[in-house]
Amino acid sequence: MGIRHDLQRTIYQVLNSNRDGSYATQSDRKHILFKFAEDLISRGYALRDIKGLKGKHITAVIKYWQEKGLSTATIKNRTAVLRHLCVRINKVNIIPSNTELCIGKRTYVPTSNKALYHPNFSKISNEYIRVSLELQRVFGLRREESIKIKPWRADKGNHLSLQDSWCKGGRGRDIPIRTDEQRYWLNQAKSLVQHKDLSMIPPKKSYIQQRCIYDKQVIRAGLKNLHGLRHAYAQQRYKELTGWESPINGGPKSRELSQEQKKIDYQARMILTEELGHGRIAIINAYCGK
Repeated sequence: MGIRHDLQRTIYQVLNSNRDGSYATQSDRKHILFKFAEDLISRGYALRDIKGLKGKHITAVIKYWQEKGLSTATIKNRTAVLRHLCVRINKVNIIPSNTELCIGKRTYVPTSNKALYHPNFSKISNEYIRVSLELQRVFGLRREESIKIKPWRADKGNHLSLQDSWCKGGRGRDIPIRTDEQRYWLNQAKSLVQHKDLSMIPPKKSYIQQRCIYDKQVIRAGLKNLHGLRHAYAQQRYKELTGWESPINGGPKSRELSQEQKKIDYQARMILTEELGHGRIAIINAYCGK
């Protein structure tokens, strides 16, 4: 077997003996660490056992990611997974601080509009995935939420109630049902699962299996950057709540608002923070601008 195979095998052994976090978190962790192994070997390092990991290995790969132009957020997420790994192999001190690694702070002020308006889902052949995508679009859901949601339990008449276990970070929330289109797609989801205890995961499939089907369907349909559906939802809601376009859509920036308008802007961002399931109002800047 090759060096990469040996290294990935030892990574799998560590992960398999430390199954903390949700299945989705474990899967993402494995994907990131396998990618780290691949990039490390491509840099000329012949590491066969992850327990022999050294600071120079981590520094080399992070520098490579930076040279490739990966975003600060992506590098921070990957570095966090590497830190988790180092705890598991009793090497907590081998990763330098983000400052030493020249990993900058995340910025929540976008330089371009990432919203995805009017996506074409006609090539999505799986009915479960199609409805999940529409729920993402009309309610601003994350991918995981649109798959795990139990539509009969979530439907509270005038609002959608997301349970903690369906949401990132266990942060449940309520989203108002304001439009006929939202009601239509929620009813479609209910007719598809037909029972209050069923989710948008078909019988005899796990969440990870359904997520893989989702990803394959999206790729085959030529769709990209579906997080942009949440951006579009946020921008539409911002306009609805304030009466004007968001800054990223050409609306007035914060410094251009009157005192009264600033109060309206603040209230709108607070509402969006709750509806999107975030803990900090500043993150709304990434969706709507500032």
